[in-house]
Amino acid sequence: MRKRGRDPLVVSSGVVGEALIGNPDQVTEPVSMVIFGITGDLARKKLIPAIYDLAHGGQLPPNFDLVGFDRDCTDVETRLRSAVIAHSRTPFDPAVWAELAERFHLVQGSFDDTAAFARLSARLSELDVRRGKPGNYVFYLSIPPSAFATVCDQLAITGLNRNAYGWRRIVVEKPFGHDLASSQILGAALERVFPPSSIYRIDHYLGKETVQNILALRFANGMFEPLWNNRHIDHVQITMAESVGVTGRAGYYDGVGAARDVIQNHLLQLVALIAMEEPVAFDADGIAAEKIKVLSATELLGPLSETSARGQYGAGMENGVPMPALADEAGFPAESATETFAALTVGIATRRWAGVPFFIRSGKRLARRTTEIAVTFTPPAHGSPVAGAAAVSNVLVFRLQPDDGIELHIGAKRPGGGMHIQPVSLGMNFQSVFDPAPEAYERLICDVLRGDATLFPRSEEVEWSWRVIDPLLEHWARCNGPDVYPSGKSGPESANQILSRFGRAWRAL
Repeated sequence: MRKRGRDPLVVSSGVVGEALIGNPDQVTEPVSMVIFGITGDLARKKLIPAIYDLAHGGQLPPNFDLVGFDRDCTDVETRLRSAVIAHSRTPFDPAVWAELAERFHLVQGSFDDTAAFARLSARLSELDVRRGKPGNYVFYLSIPPSAFATVCDQLAITGLNRNAYGWRRIVVEKPFGHDLASSQILGAALERVFPPSSIYRIDHYLGKETVQNILALRFANGMFEPLWNNRHIDHVQITMAESVGVTGRAGYYDGVGAARDVIQNHLLQLVALIAMEEPVAFDADGIAAEKIKVLSATELLGPLSETSARGQYGAGMENGVPMPALADEAGFPAESATETFAALTVGIATRRWAGVPFFIRSGKRLARRTTEIAVTFTPPAHGSPVAGAAAVSNVLVFRLQPDDGIELHIGAKRPGGGMHIQPVSLGMNFQSVFDPAPEAYERLICDVLRGDATLFPRSEEVEWSWRVIDPLLEHWARCNGPDVYPSGKSGPESANQILSRFGRAWRAL
């Protein structure tokens, strides 16, 4: 397989260009982007580096302006410059940074300060007049969800959510609530101020190239789709394992846990992409419609005491270095019952997937960092057609991190006498085949700027995902606390028992 050529983008050599990643026929209009919480971790480590990388490639729209809104605006430009140097994908170029910094503006104030929002409105209007822009604004809420409603109300009070000419879009980060009821309240607060078509819920996993290639592999290749059903697929495993703990995130993570943090959003979105039917069109409406069908048919398999597990990491070793238990992490309550490992089993009540279990797990301080989807096909009913050879299950693996790629495990004869079959891997690493792909936030920011909502979950998807997770959280609330597992291992033993009851085993970490 040869490397593909670059997409025919129209770009300039400087910080602004005429087209963005994606459809080269879609020209992005001039826009001002406001980031609330410009000095927070997300903005410094992800958003500003992604915007810099777009600037470095000449892929920002013409007359782009970036406005930061924060309570503390002390030395912000210096802090963001350091963040770009530390976290950007492309090399730091002082000339690119200088040009981007010229288009960077600050408004100081708190989220409940109407006068500060009036100053924000005045600054945006001034930029429109100065650069001849039509009043297109993106509001990125890089802030805790508890502040979403306050900011939205202030935008409405100052009229920033509407305009007779330009468009308005608002971007929010997960968590989208902590259960179904709170997610509905949050959604209502957003839709009070912005129409649903203007609300973009960021799930950065959907911006990963490997995730998007799930649909490409399924629907652009005639090899797999005929086998993509319960007659040929035995089970599916979805794993998101992290080797790090909650260090530095204790304030956020306590009371959230693995199920709320990543399974309700990231991993159930992966279930939807693996299981969805081919959409009528590969656009926002077509893909969302099929994902909603899957999520509405997804249900926990029980009894939950046997098909789910939760754990909390204890002390252990990582590369010979002692690691503390969660209870000993700075800022974390010693008596907390928050899980750092969660595993569950779901089924999908459709003709295609009836009887196929989906095993999902996520955890911190595990043996290694990896995120993958493993689709295990049903082995031959009577073993290998060659006498004496054991059956080998074919497994199709989508690796999302750290090395994005796709692998197909097949059975092959081992060299030497006799017919001895062993699994071998046919693999493709994206970095070795394609040009370097943009980071997820680059792609998603581009899509927001051009108004493409294909990779953004809709409110119905969020709510159906909570309907899957809520009964599990309620069950755990009635049980004893999470099992303790040693740091650096594969999780609690109770997770292994889930698959052993089905006659399967987790893939090794």
